[in-house]
Amino acid sequence: MQWIARITSQAGIANGIALALGFYWPVLTGGAGRAAVIAAITLAIGWINLLGIRPSAVVVNLFTVAKLLPLALFIAVGVWFVDTGALVPAGPVTLSQASAAALLLVFAFGGYDVIGVPAGEATDPRRHVPFAFVTTILAVTAVMTLAHVVAAGTLPTLAASSTPLADAAAAFMGAAGALLISVGAVVSMAGNSFGSVLTGSRMLFGMAENGELPRLLTTIHPRYRTPSNAILGMTAVTLTLALSGSFVVLALASGVARLVIYTGTCAAALRLRYVPAPIGSTPFVAPGGPVVPVLAIAVSLAILAGATGAQLIGGAVGLAAGAVLFLIQRGTTRP
Repeated sequence: MQWIARITSQAGIANGIALALGFYWPVLTGGAGRAAVIAAITLAIGWINLLGIRPSAVVVNLFTVAKLLPLALFIAVGVWFVDTGALVPAGPVTLSQASAAALLLVFAFGGYDVIGVPAGEATDPRRHVPFAFVTTILAVTAVMTLAHVVAAGTLPTLAASSTPLADAAAAFMGAAGALLISVGAVVSMAGNSFGSVLTGSRMLFGMAENGELPRLLTTIHPRYRTPSNAILGMTAVTLTLALSGSFVVLALASGVARLVIYTGTCAAALRLRYVPAPIGSTPFVAPGGPVVPVLAIAVSLAILAGATGAQLIGGAVGLAAGAVLFLIQRGTTRP
């Protein structure tokens, strides 16, 4: 499910890039133009990831800085134009509407959970990974929340906009602001896609290495030392999904997959509190006892309870597909 969250996220973002570019070139939002943008972005990202972990990390870091600067300017300028009266619901909110919004928020705020995936290729993961987790969660929460407030408070037609940040920036910064945010949105989504391939391919490689998927996915490129088959396989699946789906549908699918992951992880945290630690080790014990995992499970189940039948079926299909692959591989590797 973690891998499904990665590919649906990347496929959804590829569609989002086409929508962002459509602010200036509407032809790119449909037909051959949309297909060309999605294919070019997806294949380029796969190729750079194939070249090695270092160039991939450099690109991700550059894109991170490049996307934060326009967002920071958007927030710093836009906060002075916010109409606080617009920051209230336009009418009663149903359970299904709240669930759909929550699923999209899970998609928007998620992604921090994959920080530990490439830790085996880091120089000092014990020191850097915990810091990265905490810093990422705090930074994403602050930036995304403030960007939502500015967009909702400055753009009355927010619900009808396919490029809300660019439209909001145009309202209080003019054409230059819209261009800045459009470029920033494309850079932001491209950087996110780089991260999806980087982590998603390592998930496939790790599962194959543990005998849970075909050994073909453990192939290492002789020159670049990257999991080449896993990267190529993920790129192919992502491209197929991106061309056949839409941004909102794929974002919702990614949200459902992530909630399954979060619920399972919290349940495991409860169980692991009662598992004896290996001799000589000093395990980390989360403060507050079972309070945080239980609350997280309750929130996740509440969001899932309001999901549509199609969304839940999509999640079930993902689980079933993974189970079938696991059973097939387990049967072929059993002595």
